[in-house]
Amino acid sequence: MDFDDTPEQKALREAVAALGRRYGHEYFVAKAKSGGHQTELWAEAGKLGYLGANLPAEYGGAGGGITELAIVAEELAAAGCPLLLIVVSPAIAGTVIARHGTEQQRRHVLPGIADGSTKVAFAITEPEAGSNFHRLGTVARRDGDDWLLRGSKAFISGIDECDLVLVVARTEDAATGKLKPALFLVPTDAPGLSRTPLEMEVVAPEKQWLLYLDDVRVPATALVGGSTDAGLPALFAGLNPERITIAASAVGTGRYALERAAGYAKARAVWGRPIGTHQGVAHPLAHAQIQVELARLMVAKAAARYDAGRDLDAGTAANMAKYAAAEASALAVDTAIQAMGGNGMATEYGVATLLGVTRVTRIAPVSREMILNFVAQHVLGQDRSY
Repeated sequence: MDFDDTPEQKALREAVAALGRRYGHEYFVAKAKSGGHQTELWAEAGKLGYLGANLPAEYGGAGGGITELAIVAEELAAAGCPLLLIVVSPAIAGTVIARHGTEQQRRHVLPGIADGSTKVAFAITEPEAGSNFHRLGTVARRDGDDWLLRGSKAFISGIDECDLVLVVARTEDAATGKLKPALFLVPTDAPGLSRTPLEMEVVAPEKQWLLYLDDVRVPATALVGGSTDAGLPALFAGLNPERITIAASAVGTGRYALERAAGYAKARAVWGRPIGTHQGVAHPLAHAQIQVELARLMVAKAAARYDAGRDLDAGTAANMAKYAAAEASALAVDTAIQAMGGNGMATEYGVATLLGVTRVTRIAPVSREMILNFVAQHVLGQDRSY
């Protein structure tokens, strides 16, 4: 058991942190409030090889694992400029295609994901299905050699800046007559594919969208894995990387907020003493720091198990990491604001702008309640509650 980064991981962490500091939280907020995207940061991260940290070297990646991609996600967030699409494009789509895509799909998509020239959105959530993907209403049916996709999706992150979207649909199982999941790579400019913005009270450059598929025609080569039998394994392949990288980003956000608050508490003097000398300020910050560090350890454990190929163990650890990181991040931001008083709510102090982002991590991509259900059932041996 080794709690230290390898020399290569340490170098990666330092390099990504330096990149993040060059952009910083003001850049993140300016892009979010102007309706822009973090295009420059994304392009530079891709050029430097950070976006392909987890992807195979033969397809343009760095040949690392989710541990390395989690480092990238954490350090950018710790610099105040988290990149949500890291979770979506290289973590989910990149993993799904690398592990279950056809050779043609790997060669066509993975190099662009790795260098940042291609962004891939992920469309699974639907208005009526919620957390129950077994009730997905988006259906794919054969039409000659092609597929026709029909349905709707909700809360699709950043599709306006993506070239492709990985759509989860359902096909009919010829043997049972039941519907089963299948994944399709769909160009975002495909005829019949339309979107409308979903207004959110969250300060973030990545916007949320409602997606409509009105008999969107895609060729047989768009089916991930080339077979409907690949759908369920491919879908689950992306879930653990998603949870681990969103948890890493949440940890980074918690670190950023506490660094800001700690600096403020040392510099802000009231009645002749820095406010950080008062336990009423220092203890809540120290408590939040402990929670963030504990969550960080869980993220590292989940990533290590995933990279070791221990998928079942990684699933439990990934869920726990996501839960712990979301709670710790929300606590850190709220505690930082409280320590800074009225200034904590001022935009220029760069903390309250993260309230929405941290609150969302307690809901998505899987809610804290569903994680508690999972742990109660699969770790504690309780009967299924839903």
